[in-house]
Amino acid sequence: MSSTPAFCKTSAPVPHSRWSIFLSVLGPGLVVMLADTDVGSIITAAQSGAQWGFKLLLMQFVLMPILYIVQELTVRLGIFTGKGHGELISETFGKGWAYLSVAGLSVATTGALLTEFSGVAGVSRLYGLPRSVGVALAAATLLTIVWTGSYRRVERIALIMGLFELVFFGIAWASHPSIREMLDGLLHAPITNDDYMMLVAANIGAVIMPWMVFYQQSAVADKGLHPEHYPHARWDTAFGAVITQLIMAAVLIATAATIGRLNPNAPLNTVHQLSEAIIPYLGNTWGRIVFSVGILGAGMVAAIVASLAGAWGWGEVTGFRHSLEHHPKDAPWFYGIYTVIIAAGAVTVITIPDLVRLDIGVEVMNALLLPLVLGFLVALSIKALPAAHRLRGPYLWLVLFVVILTAGLGVYGGVTSIPGQPG
Repeated sequence: MSSTPAFCKTSAPVPHSRWSIFLSVLGPGLVVMLADTDVGSIITAAQSGAQWGFKLLLMQFVLMPILYIVQELTVRLGIFTGKGHGELISETFGKGWAYLSVAGLSVATTGALLTEFSGVAGVSRLYGLPRSVGVALAAATLLTIVWTGSYRRVERIALIMGLFELVFFGIAWASHPSIREMLDGLLHAPITNDDYMMLVAANIGAVIMPWMVFYQQSAVADKGLHPEHYPHARWDTAFGAVITQLIMAAVLIATAATIGRLNPNAPLNTVHQLSEAIIPYLGNTWGRIVFSVGILGAGMVAAIVASLAGAWGWGEVTGFRHSLEHHPKDAPWFYGIYTVIIAAGAVTVITIPDLVRLDIGVEVMNALLLPLVLGFLVALSIKALPAAHRLRGPYLWLVLFVVILTAGLGVYGGVTSIPGQPG
């Protein structure tokens, strides 16, 4: 595990230093939440706005506390046990369950890379570049960032990339949405419509990715956060949950005010289709640049988070060195697995032409993994935490309700997205 950062060696902070302590702790929650607004999530929000106007806008705000409740458990586990998710499963439930969990994680992380690299491929197409060039450049960038940086440096770069997603607020503003129509959409939800409910499920299913759970707990442990940093880490997670869902809301508003008003049946299954539909409303030159920046920021930060989650997960289960504080020569398996995940995702996107079917397959796969991932998360929060911080009482029942709802509707949304399935 990494060496303890200097800011973690102090006792409880004095009042005048609380802000600086928070800024030091800030990172794991915000990074994982920015990664949550990945390419697939952006397409889901765009489809929601195009097909249903502002009728799914309220859903984006409802999902904020759901996202926080789930990811806050990873903060508790990482801080109060000092261990990553895979390691804790191994110690609590045995190696067999740990290998099952990390095998599912491997599938999820590789699948995530397919979605993110397909977004990069779509941006490449906007500028007339072969997708092989754009994807290869993205893969090389991701490898360089991790192979040459410490945890803090990788975190800073991921934050900068993720903040590119804030351009979607500008896109929403430029779309000139009607305030009256937005308020009307907030109050009307056609819950008896099967197509509407399928997109409700898709939005819920896109909130929690399996790799998010592994990443945040491992990042908290790798960063060396201690119990005195727990309140700050919770605020980090809460702030990230608000930001990511506001970005989703911005994408929905932009498409509802433009595509949804004039061409609600436009196909929006890929980044290229989305760009063709929305860029004309923004101006071809600047619209293309701003849109590209947002998509690349979303895809790259998600790629970093997903691939590191996979490398951390295998390191925690097998026991090999698995910290960004180690030089690649001292942790060859950790950096090797990270490289394999990146390479597998890049090569697959370059060689497989049907990216729409690819993305649908990834969505279904992530949805089917959610019950396993969230089940382990809750079980660890009940059994592995110190007694004072375990889930119990009314909050335990609230968490169980949120987890069952998220996993159930996530599976429903994933399965019903398969062509030919009912719903």
